[in-house]
Amino acid sequence: MIRLALALMMLAGAAAAQPLPNLRIGLREDPDILDPSLARTYVGRIVFAALCDKLFDINEKLEIVPQLATAHAWEDPKTLLVTLRTGVRFHDGEAMDAEAVKYSLLRHLNMQGSFRRGEINSMESVEVVDATHVRIRLKEPFAPFLSQLTDRAGMIVSPKAAEAAGNQFGNRPVCAGPFRFVERVAQDRIVVERFPDYWDAARIHLNRITYLPIPDSTVRLANLQSGAIEISETVSPSDVAAIRRNSRLRLVLSDELGYQSITLNIGNGPRANTPFGRDPRVRQAFELAIDRDALNQVVYEGMYSPTRQAVPPASPYHVPGIRPEPRNVERAKALLREAGVRTPLPVEMTVPNNPDLRQVAEVIQAMVAEAGFELKINAMEFASSLQAASRGEFETYLLGWSGRTDPDGNIWTFIHTGAPQNDGRYSNPEVDALLNQQRQVNGVAERRALLERMWRIAVVQDVSRIYLWHRKNTPAMSARVQGFAAVPDGLVRVQGLRLQ
Repeated sequence: MIRLALALMMLAGAAAAQPLPNLRIGLREDPDILDPSLARTYVGRIVFAALCDKLFDINEKLEIVPQLATAHAWEDPKTLLVTLRTGVRFHDGEAMDAEAVKYSLLRHLNMQGSFRRGEINSMESVEVVDATHVRIRLKEPFAPFLSQLTDRAGMIVSPKAAEAAGNQFGNRPVCAGPFRFVERVAQDRIVVERFPDYWDAARIHLNRITYLPIPDSTVRLANLQSGAIEISETVSPSDVAAIRRNSRLRLVLSDELGYQSITLNIGNGPRANTPFGRDPRVRQAFELAIDRDALNQVVYEGMYSPTRQAVPPASPYHVPGIRPEPRNVERAKALLREAGVRTPLPVEMTVPNNPDLRQVAEVIQAMVAEAGFELKINAMEFASSLQAASRGEFETYLLGWSGRTDPDGNIWTFIHTGAPQNDGRYSNPEVDALLNQQRQVNGVAERRALLERMWRIAVVQDVSRIYLWHRKNTPAMSARVQGFAAVPDGLVRVQGLRLQ
């Protein structure tokens, strides 16, 4: 009996000593810079989910839940008191406290080139109350503020590391997430490893995660089927049936918060000085030549929902009256004649270099040709295309947005004059006023009415951007992956994730 007990104890000890497994995740693109203030890619958010905890997160029901914060209280409509978690360490061993939160929020707000500025620019000041409390004062009431802290604007970085690295911080980020940065090889891999001092370490069941950019959806699926990766953060709708037939794989479908759209260069440098950039009639003709339903059927097996706005149908802020117009080639031709342009009118479309978006561009190319446009497709590596768009080196840009829980996160930064991600430099004072006003009211009906007025100017009248459809999250994974949380933002959260 003694020998048996000893043997069982040895077996139990050996089992406990088994090393944690490594996980490989296939991404549709290579992320841009891994600095939460400067980053703007969706796939970068997937990597940040392992590296950088936020003050708050969202759950499967889109409820705001604590992460680095444990509680919050609105002392008045412009003053937010945040209580912080104790005992949290950054990857460099420094304490995550109120001073670090103040530093990070002000960095997001003031850093040159920050894409978070437009998300939290209602913030007036951050006051350190004590080590575990910060008081945030706003310039005016701002309904979306707390939801902004559930994404990169709420990520807290190590002040010591950020000051030492300066604008190179994204090459080796130091945060307070469950994994710490190991290495990055551009266009090849990003590697992170388990941080043993993570505040919620009991929920981390992986040793290393390797993120592999695989732009071709067919190649990404082949890697998943062969076991070269355990998770594909998205798969093409045309591959859904094959995954469902494979007992070794699992598909998790959910409605996405974001959209696919065409950004239009209206005022960003010389490339905007064209009939397309100057005349909304030309842009309206281009939109009327596109059949969203046909695009959806041809490229995406009819899985997506055609739209003319940035807010998905499931949101209470969706405006049912803002709907895509049916394709009307004759009306498009008439608008071009009214605008006095000579056809075929040359227009260039920048497209991230992955197969389904190239196919979308090719179908649009054929459609708009019938109305009198000669569309040239410029396929670029994704991060490079973002940089080119910021510089105004585009005429039209086929670009998606992964979406936010509050509609402001899908709109303001892309449409408001001077906003960080308004690559087309669209500007209309009426639209700006409506966008600012909807930020300051809490009633759903009142906000939705303001958004409807805004859409009728920005989209119907000015054609500032062409919204195409709302997508679905389509992550696929090995059946060995357990504990995956299907949150509508589509991110791969590593807490509770296991590989059997």
